[in-house]
Amino acid sequence: MSVLYMADSIYINNQFQKNQAIYVLDGVIKEIGPKNRLLEKYKGVTVIEWEGKAIVPGTVNAHNHSFQSLLRGIAVDRPFLEWRDQALYRYTPLLDEEAIYTGALFAFGEMLKYGVTAVSDFFYVHNGGTATDEAVIQAAKDLGIRLIFARTMYDWEGAPISYRETVGEAVDRTRKLAIKYQGDSMVSIHPAPHSPHAASPAMIQAGHRLAKELGTPFHIHVAEETFEVDEILGKYGLRPVHYLHSLGVVDESMIAIHLVWLEVSEIKILGQKNARLAYCPSSNMFLSDGVTRIPDLLDAGVRISLGSDGACSNNRISIFEEMRMCSLLQKVTRLDGTCINAKQVFDMGTKAGAEMLQLPTGELKVGMKADFVTLDLNDLSLSPKSELFANIVYSMQPNAISDVIVDGKLIVENGQIKTVSEEEIVKRVDSLMEKWQSIQE
Repeated sequence: MSVLYMADSIYINNQFQKNQAIYVLDGVIKEIGPKNRLLEKYKGVTVIEWEGKAIVPGTVNAHNHSFQSLLRGIAVDRPFLEWRDQALYRYTPLLDEEAIYTGALFAFGEMLKYGVTAVSDFFYVHNGGTATDEAVIQAAKDLGIRLIFARTMYDWEGAPISYRETVGEAVDRTRKLAIKYQGDSMVSIHPAPHSPHAASPAMIQAGHRLAKELGTPFHIHVAEETFEVDEILGKYGLRPVHYLHSLGVVDESMIAIHLVWLEVSEIKILGQKNARLAYCPSSNMFLSDGVTRIPDLLDAGVRISLGSDGACSNNRISIFEEMRMCSLLQKVTRLDGTCINAKQVFDMGTKAGAEMLQLPTGELKVGMKADFVTLDLNDLSLSPKSELFANIVYSMQPNAISDVIVDGKLIVENGQIKTVSEEEIVKRVDSLMEKWQSIQE
């Protein structure tokens, strides 16, 4: 299918340009150029022209837990460990395949409406197999979002049984799932040993080896909470990054999540080894984790993307929101309004996330997948239009997001999901909550 997309303004080569068009063939951007020239060159193709709108790249959510959308609002205003026990662990026994599918529809549907075109879902409720994994993947396919399925490898005995696998089981199941989806342009499988706290040294090293075998990154939570730092220090005599380095897993394949509690020496190692960070500022604030030292990590050479984390530790799952939160949190923590800027956080939420997840998206350029978003230029949150880029990062509200295209397909039109009925999603969530309430009574 070939389509010529046009709008009042398109974000190309780091600037908004007028009188341009994007030619898409079979979900790939084939040409970008002057509107009149492309109209003449591609006579007869479908033309979609959005008046009063701007086109920007779709955002990339580099870290999420989709099932946690079902737990949004539960155990708010609690310390981390109390939040974990009252929300995650309390409801985990109720998470069967149907609940997992519903949670993924809910999470991915909301993300799409807020301009997320690709997501990395860090998923660990395996229930002794891969059926729940497949439920998440099916939800992504039904909606039309691009999915990195970060299959968690978890063997800490203190966790619910449905999270836990042996090293052999985790490797075998993750490998089989990865092989099954090889060649699928919309789904990729990455190994994800949970954390230094919840994955044994053998599990972490197995996840790293499997990532090398599959040619993918591996994902791991690192230094999110002070209790993890203290635990790793007490157990191994090393801080988390030094401990992971001793295992031989700190390299360009590592996507670390959070990295809140680091010393200078750890930041230096991460930069030297070309490790990556998926930063979740809103979640870190919600759980009172602390503040990751983003300018220091950038200076060290660490590549940084943005994630929403799960909706029960953030409550909002918009990467445009995380751009704003990242910048503001760093500025007030450093008492320096210049320590990070709008362009840096916009890139974190788009092309940096795509690059580290090995996705051919995140930018509007020839050869990239056609994943993009239109913004309503008449929305009050984007005025004045003379400062459009700054307003996208610092003032835009979700209602300004109008249309969402993923893989060249129109998934959201005028703010409404086309692939799965929003009413159906809400009904599924409501029905599940009623069921859970009756069980717990």
